[in-house]
Amino acid sequence: EVQLVESGGATVQPGGSLRLTCRASGFTFSDSHMSWVHQAPGKGLERVAAITNSAYTDRSTFYADSVKGRFTISRDNAKNELYLQLNSLKAEDTGMYYCAKSWIQVVSGAWHATAIGGLETEVTVSS
Repeated sequence: EVQLVESGGATVQPGGSLRLTCRASGFTFSDSHMSWVHQAPGKGLERVAAITNSAYTDRSTFYADSVKGRFTISRDNAKNELYLQLNSLKAEDTGMYYCAKSWIQVVSGAWHATAIGGLETEVTVSS
């Protein structure tokens, strides 16, 4: 059974930083492309960032335009953990963050979530 447990959410001021962690189990994490998705209050899910699996030695990362230059996705396959570093946070970054197993087409940069974690973590950006 795929299990994805997110943590690290908090309330921060605009311009602040957070690091989210996703602990994965129930599948071969290193073989899986992964991503983070965001759901703002009252809105649908939106892609945030994605990272390729261990088959790509030059690990590829992809970002939504809204977070480029501010967020960084990374992973530690030895720990079965996925991370999202959030910097220069804005009010519109507020919401729930989920990690997900994902599909990525590296050549085109197309990607989407295929199995989203059920224990999201909440980020609130407010002064």
